[in-house]
Amino acid sequence: MRTQFGAFAALAAWLLPMLIAGVIGPAALQAQEGPLTLEQCLSLALDQNPLVLSARQEYRASLARVSQARALPQPSLSYDSDVQPSVTDLRGSQEQYIGVGALIPFPGKTYLRGQVARRESRQIEADVSLTELDLTYDVTATFYTLLLAREKVTYAQQNLALSQDFVEKTELKFGAGDVPRVEVVRARVVAANAVSELRRAESDESIARERLNFLLARPGSAPLQLSGQLKAPPVTYEVDQLAEWALVSRPEIGGVESALEGASLTKKLGFMSYLPDFDLGIAQHRMEGEENSWQVTLGIEMPLFFWQPARGEIREAYATSQSLTQEAAHLRNLIALEVAEAHREYETAVNQIQLMEDEILAQAEEVYEMYLFSYQQGEIGGIELIEAQRTLSEARKAYADSLYDYDIAIASLEKAVGRALGEN
Repeated sequence: MRTQFGAFAALAAWLLPMLIAGVIGPAALQAQEGPLTLEQCLSLALDQNPLVLSARQEYRASLARVSQARALPQPSLSYDSDVQPSVTDLRGSQEQYIGVGALIPFPGKTYLRGQVARRESRQIEADVSLTELDLTYDVTATFYTLLLAREKVTYAQQNLALSQDFVEKTELKFGAGDVPRVEVVRARVVAANAVSELRRAESDESIARERLNFLLARPGSAPLQLSGQLKAPPVTYEVDQLAEWALVSRPEIGGVESALEGASLTKKLGFMSYLPDFDLGIAQHRMEGEENSWQVTLGIEMPLFFWQPARGEIREAYATSQSLTQEAAHLRNLIALEVAEAHREYETAVNQIQLMEDEILAQAEEVYEMYLFSYQQGEIGGIELIEAQRTLSEARKAYADSLYDYDIAIASLEKAVGRALGEN
C-alpha cells in the first residue's frame, strides 16, 4: 500500500504543475509575471507579434520554393499496344512497347533556377529582418512613451498634492483674515486644473500601455508593469563610424544585393535558353513470335526561335539589373542621411538634458522653495506662489520630455544603423 501511495504521490507531483498551467490558463499566469524590462518586451514582441511571425512563415515558404526550383521534371511511363483485334482487347495485341521517358534539362539550367530562387528567398529574409528592426523600434519607443506617461502621472500627482496643500493654507489664511476671498478662489482653480492634468496624464498612460500590449501580442487591457527608467546609457560613436556600420547591418542593403545577384543569374539563365534540353526514353519492344528487344529514343530541342530569349528574359533581367543598381546607390545615400539626422537628434537631446540638469530644473525648484517660504511668511501673495508652482511643474515635465527625447534618439540611431549600438 505504501509503495502504491508513493508512486501516486510522485505521479501527482509530476502532473500538478502541468494541470495548474492548463486549468488556470495563460491569463492567470500572465498576471503573476513581474515587471518587464525593455529587453524582455523586445523578446516577447519578436516571439509573439503576428506580423513578424507571418513574415517568418513567408520566408519558410520561399525556402520551399528553392527546393521546387531545383526539382527535376517527373519521368513518364508509356505503354504502346499495336495490332490488336479491338480497342479493348489488349491481350490480343501482337506488338507492345513498355517504356520510361524523362525530360533532362541542359546541364546547369536547374542549378541556375535554384540559385535564382535562393536569391529571391534572401530578399524575403531581408524583409523579415527589416520587419523585426521596425518592430524593435516601435516597441522601444512605446516602452519609453509608457515610462514618460507614468512619470508625468507622478508629476501630476505631486502637483495635485501641492495644489491641495496650497488650498488648505489659503483657506487658513482667509479664515484668519490675512488674505481676501479671491485668493481662495484662485487656489481652488489651480487645484481643479491639477485634477484635470492628472486625468489627462492617466489617459495618456492607458493609451501607451494598450499600444505596448498590442505590440507584444497581448490583450490591450492586460496588466503591464515595467522595470526601467528614462535616459539610456550614453553613446560615444562618431557619425562616420555609424554610417559604415549601417552599410553592413541594414537589411535593405542585403536585400538589394540579393536582388542584383538574382537579376544577373536570371540573365545567364536566359542565355542558357539557347541550349537545348534532352528528351530521353527507354522502352522494351515485345512482338509475338520474336524475342524481346529494347528501344532507346533521344530528342533534342531545337532553339529555332533564337530571338525570343533576347527579347524576353535577357532584356528584362538587364533592365532590372540597371534599375537595382540605381536603387542601391539611392539606398546608400538615404542610409547615410538617416544616420546623420539621427545622430544630430541625439546630440541635440544630450545638450538639452545637460541644460535642464545644470540650470533650468535646479533653478525652478529653488525658486519654488523660496516663494513657498515667502508665502508662508506673508511676504508675497498667492499669485506669485501659483506662478512658481506652475513653473516648477512645467520644468519637471520638460525634463522628462528631454529624457524621453534622448531615449527615442538612441532608438532612432539604432534603427538607422540597423543594429543595437552595444553590439561589437
